[in-house]
Amino acid sequence: MSAPKLVPPFTYEIAVKKVRMAEDAWNSRDAQRVSMAYSENSHWRNRAEIFQGREAIREFLTRKWDKELDYRLTKEMWAFGENRIAVRFQYEWHDDAGQWFRAYGNENWEFDDDGLMRRREASINDKPIKEEERRFFWPAPGPRPEDDPGLIDSPE
Repeated sequence: MSAPKLVPPFTYEIAVKKVRMAEDAWNSRDAQRVSMAYSENSHWRNRAEIFQGREAIREFLTRKWDKELDYRLTKEMWAFGENRIAVRFQYEWHDDAGQWFRAYGNENWEFDDDGLMRRREASINDKPIKEEERRFFWPAPGPRPEDDPGLIDSPE
């Protein structure tokens, strides 16, 4: 049996796989790698920033990871439809002064027929945390270990 194509219409299994692939790519902190999951003219809303296109995505991610140090992300599929996936996520990072944060957010994704994301809308809130309150400790950059519980068993 061949592996399923990761294009719409989505099944539960495909949606979960796309979410994990996105999480792994973002945890690489490789702006070029991440940008290739988006259509050439992908529309983004991230917090108060709205922009379009792969080059703008790469520039945004480069700025983001220059500021958000030791970034570690966990994503979870919330819901899916024919060509859409909703995700909830948390990530931790610290600034150059050593203050840690946990970001909480939701994303809505819409895909084209080739399985590239043509629209990403993200709502995100940051909460300052103490270093001892951190929950994400795998080596970074790099993927979250397969045996990590993710958000399902997270207390928040």
